[in-house]
Amino acid sequence: MIQVDTIIVGQGLCGTFLSWNLINAGQQVMVIDESTPNSATKVASGVINPVTGRRIVRTWEIERFMPFAVEAYTQLGKELGQNLIRQCNILDFHATPQNKIAFSERLPTETEYLSVVDEQIWEPYFHLLFGVGEVQPCWLIQLQDLLVGWRNKLSQQNALIEEKFDWDNCSINSSVQWKNIQAKQIIFCDGTGGLNNPYFKLLPYASNKGEALIVSIPSLPRNNIYKQGISVVPWKEDLFWVGSTYEWTYENLNPTQSFLDKTSQQLANWLKLPFEIVDHLASERPANVERRPFVGFHPIQPKVGVLNGMGTKGCSLAPYFAYQLTQNMINGAPIHPLADIKRFKNILSR
Repeated sequence: MIQVDTIIVGQGLCGTFLSWNLINAGQQVMVIDESTPNSATKVASGVINPVTGRRIVRTWEIERFMPFAVEAYTQLGKELGQNLIRQCNILDFHATPQNKIAFSERLPTETEYLSVVDEQIWEPYFHLLFGVGEVQPCWLIQLQDLLVGWRNKLSQQNALIEEKFDWDNCSINSSVQWKNIQAKQIIFCDGTGGLNNPYFKLLPYASNKGEALIVSIPSLPRNNIYKQGISVVPWKEDLFWVGSTYEWTYENLNPTQSFLDKTSQQLANWLKLPFEIVDHLASERPANVERRPFVGFHPIQPKVGVLNGMGTKGCSLAPYFAYQLTQNMINGAPIHPLADIKRFKNILSR
């Protein structure tokens, strides 16, 4: 029997940052994760954007979450010997007069994050319809390097089991046991697996499907993220990630011809540069109705915890709430009330 403090199920962003925080706090962990090629984190663009929506409003508590995330990615990168984060501002190409008006109206009151740019610089690259604005600072996370680098670190520390977690081999009594692993608690960072988790499936998950293209655009500068309905984001090597959709009703998780056709046409109408599509990705995101994370321990079974439901803001939210959950476990520190699953005590107590 192998004894650890905490079993963590899943090694996406949440599982990575939670295991990193717990190990740095002196805990012994065991991460159980079956690597799948199209998990939500592996398919995500890795962007932290301080504003959102057509009205260009600040995302929830971005003043707190963004600087915390930047520091966390920087420190984890140093530990892995990699540069995991860089500033990569968004150039917002206005597709309609209404988009331009919305940006212009927000500009005087949101000087911290919005600014104007010299549009002539971008005329050789794009068809400019109604101008360009800049959102800054924005950050680009090297998610693939992060996941692989930390996975290797866990493996070197004998803190990783590369298997699918199954409930048949799990028992929760005075301690938690899964196969030959015994722990004080188990925490689920299982993404869309939360929809079928017997302890947390009553939480208001609202998973959605996203698709993206991986595109070669050799002549396009890689110092910015470009946005006009779709986003064009620097990807690994010399490629760009182009997407994404939010489908709430879908039959399967396969890439669709309709997305390929529509996005290819959007790129052709927008770009003045030649491009080549080299891959087509699709994945399911663990979003939720409230658009607030699920963090904390089950009200009836306190040995079972959850860190999930980050939705499309996972890159900015996961580092902060992984740290909060760690501090809650070790020091009894409170969890943000809008993220703490205590708000669902009545539902989870059924």
